[in-house]
Amino acid sequence: MRLACLRANDIEVANPTIVSGEEHRFLALEQLREVDIEIGTALLEPVGRNTAPALTLAALAALEAGQDPILVVTPADQTVADQPAFTMALQQAVREAGKGSIVILGITPDRPETGYGYIKVTPSPLSPLPQGAREKISAVLSAPTLTVQRFVEKPNLETAQGYLTEGGYYWNAGMFVLKASVWIAALERFAPAIALGTRSAWEQRTIDSSSFSKFVRPGKVEFTAIPAESVDYAVMEHCPGSEFAIKMVPLDAGWSDLGAWDAVWNVLPKDSSGNAHIGDVLTADSRNTLVHATSRLVTLVGVDNLVVIETRDAVLVADRNRSQDVKAIVDQLKSDGREEHALHRKVHRPWGWYDSIDEGGRFKVKRIQVNPKASLSLQKHHHRAEHWIVVTGTAEITNGDKVLLLSENQSTYIPLGETHRLANPGTIPLEIIEVQSGSYLGEDDIVRFDDNYGRGNK
Repeated sequence: MRLACLRANDIEVANPTIVSGEEHRFLALEQLREVDIEIGTALLEPVGRNTAPALTLAALAALEAGQDPILVVTPADQTVADQPAFTMALQQAVREAGKGSIVILGITPDRPETGYGYIKVTPSPLSPLPQGAREKISAVLSAPTLTVQRFVEKPNLETAQGYLTEGGYYWNAGMFVLKASVWIAALERFAPAIALGTRSAWEQRTIDSSSFSKFVRPGKVEFTAIPAESVDYAVMEHCPGSEFAIKMVPLDAGWSDLGAWDAVWNVLPKDSSGNAHIGDVLTADSRNTLVHATSRLVTLVGVDNLVVIETRDAVLVADRNRSQDVKAIVDQLKSDGREEHALHRKVHRPWGWYDSIDEGGRFKVKRIQVNPKASLSLQKHHHRAEHWIVVTGTAEITNGDKVLLLSENQSTYIPLGETHRLANPGTIPLEIIEVQSGSYLGEDDIVRFDDNYGRGNK
């Protein structure tokens, strides 16, 4: 998220609009806060409906301001190595979109990739160049945009190799530049059910506003009924040959899609055996592995081509060539009624974060960090009491009609049903250990009376 927003900073853009699931809202805002980027609006989808409804929400929000801005639409899970080349291509796309065109950034392919869709352009540009020759044709890459002839599904290896040999084919990165009104008009032309359903959900939206953020929630019932379609399937694939001009700007900027762990391995630095490791990792006689260790030591012995992702929630072990198949595990978790695909030990909030360390039948232990000058809501719980122990920093605690200042190694008890609040009046992060006890310890057992972040009881 933060990298996608930082990449767009080299052109004149308003505060970014993010489209996210409800459960990821504070994580996304925290990532942007870390790089001093202030969002304009956070559009929160109650359920996933793919990218076409998501882009429609953003377009409706932009038009609501009474303007018709050019939208730079980009996924959050991509990297770009050559920022100047990316900026040049994006500026070119913005200029073309200002004329009313739909513009897509097409990635110059460097291998026969079977994991991406392709864009066929006409007229075809030069055939693939030998190594080192691209620097000699920078003028070609900054030439007028190319006309999109058609979109091609993910090919098999033989077909992908044919595309590379023939030339005129680019990877579809899912990055689009177009006016908000153009998107709405094209959607109404090619996918009227999505246009109508998203408008209906937008009309039923609710807004949580505060000095920290602006959360916009479309109507849940209406949004759930929208057909789930991607931007490509709903609109883009229908545009070639229609009244909606669709153009492509070539992008040769060291782009990589991080939608699968194998792609992450591709962009990371590696040792002499092809291993890319993050965190506390030890290996012996292992090659071409990716290990991401978050909370403990991970060791490998005598293995090849593995992905090992260790988090506080779970551990993934997969063949690197099949890393995209992790979706099958997510589907199985859902069908089994398990919560690991949606709930995480460490949860970000606008005031900081908490990490659920341990829990049992009638207790839960959390480590909580509150940012300087931040505070939790004034709240109470119907089913649990809480014990708070200060580890570092200073805590200002409202406990019923009392206000306490506690420092390191001091503690207090919040009885069941008592109104309370935790705040950090200091200049360093406040950390506490919270021990909950009671008959029900779910996160939905909360009644908020006052909140700096406009959350209500969400």
